[in-house]
Amino acid sequence: MSAVMKAYVYDRYGGPEVVHLEDVAKPVPKSDEILVRIRATTVTAGDWRVRTLTLPRGFGIFGRLAIGVRGPRQRILGTELAGVVEEIGEHVTRFKPGDAVMAFPGIKMGSHAEYRTVAQNGPVARKPEGLSFEDAASLPFGASTALHFLGKAGLRRGDKVLVIGASGSVGTALVQLAKHAEANVTGVTSTKNVDLVRSLGADRVIDYTRDDVTRHGETYDVIADTVGETHLASCTRLLNEGGRLLAIAGGVREMLDAMRTSSSKGKRVIAGPADELPENVARIAELAQSGALRPVVDRVFDFSQMREAHAYVATRRKRGSVVVTLPQSN
Repeated sequence: MSAVMKAYVYDRYGGPEVVHLEDVAKPVPKSDEILVRIRATTVTAGDWRVRTLTLPRGFGIFGRLAIGVRGPRQRILGTELAGVVEEIGEHVTRFKPGDAVMAFPGIKMGSHAEYRTVAQNGPVARKPEGLSFEDAASLPFGASTALHFLGKAGLRRGDKVLVIGASGSVGTALVQLAKHAEANVTGVTSTKNVDLVRSLGADRVIDYTRDDVTRHGETYDVIADTVGETHLASCTRLLNEGGRLLAIAGGVREMLDAMRTSSSKGKRVIAGPADELPENVARIAELAQSGALRPVVDRVFDFSQMREAHAYVATRRKRGSVVVTLPQSN
């Protein structure tokens, strides 16, 4: 009889109640894979979107075809993890049992479980020293997305950057990585998160509940929208010549804008899913080790509270990441 593990699975789309604990087959590493005993994982906006099929505008039918028409093809959610290598395949040379690692399975998911396999040359890196498993697990999703879009934008030193939704997992990473690139950063967030965004290095913070960013007369080289509320037409006058709108949560409309010339002054939209590059996880670990990227963890839930973690993320009011820790007793 094959070994089993505990995992949270779902077989239909819906609210947190569709997620339930089940015994499933424990994965066996292939010759080039490592088996990680997970110490911490997260519930992200990506998990929420997939679980509920709440997808960006225009992607409903395409999303269902990709994720599963009658039910989810991948029953175990969870895009990121941190843990300890328990077993390695016969051809693995980069890691050994006992190594502490962080990984980003991304759209392949499967991290809401006691174990997951990851290719040794895949999206995995050694956990930065001094970082807890909870903190390490919180980094890859937001930082990988931020690295992708800032790279596509060709961010340069001195660029003026506006981050809309600066307190989420992607937004907090954008603020920090843009500052690391020596950009001038303005963050837009709610009252309770103003101090947080400022502490991440933002040069200016706008409280959208009290102030309207469009009334300041400021213009920007890059506008990063992490919440899906901005279109090129509505922010054209906020963009400098050659400005870029990063439609991180954009739908079909934004992708169509990205495919055509946006204006005579070279303003353009950058949209679409973020590339999930294995090398980005190593880069994220380096940035965290150097202090250029610090974790922002809103709440930590126990593995037994997975539904509560999903419910909290569904409020869309989280700051940074929501982490779930796993028991370590056998």
